Amino acid sequence: MKKYTVIGIDEAGRGPLAGPVSVGAVAMTSRPRFLKGIKDSKKLSAKQREEWAEILYEKFECHCVMIGPKIIDKIGISKALRRAIVKVLCKFNFKPGLVLLDGSLFAPKNYNQRTIIKGDEKIPLISAASIIAKTTRDAEMLKLHKKFPQYCFDKHKGYGTKLHYKMLRRHGLCPIHRRSFCGRISR
Repeated sequence: MKKYTVIGIDEAGRGPLAGPVSVGAVAMTSRPRFLKGIKDSKKLSAKQREEWAEILYEKFECHCVMIGPKIIDKIGISKALRRAIVKVLCKFNFKPGLVLLDGSLFAPKNYNQRTIIKGDEKIPLISAASIIAKTTRDAEMLKLHKKFPQYCFDKHKGYGTKLHYKMLRRHGLCPIHRRSFCGRISR
């Protein structure tokens, strides 16, 4: 009997002014009960996301790929996301029976796939992928905060908050800012 495997995919960090975009993927062979109660990463606290990530890494095969700001500036966010999806699917040593993707994401054409609007809210496996993408990206932004503490990446994770704009006006752009996202901000 052939195993039918599904991979859920979602991204984190499409819109920030700084840092990478992250694509998470989680594979499963059945509908496990312990995904009951899982939610889109945006609807969980940082602590809840970390708790779920620990469970997901223990129970499933999970992978994440990040594409940095220089490549995002060079090829654009849509192409960067497509590149990350290809790379994350290559991390699995099998071709899934189905790939479920959130929102406007698409896998290469040679995959059986379904893109689901608000899939991170509707499909537990996509919610799981959103948690993997978000926790991986947040951990990276905490590392980058240590390198560039003046920008307070530990607080806003690179998103365009009032605090981040204030730090940009004070310090200008740093090497991890997406210049194509920062408009007229310069120094």
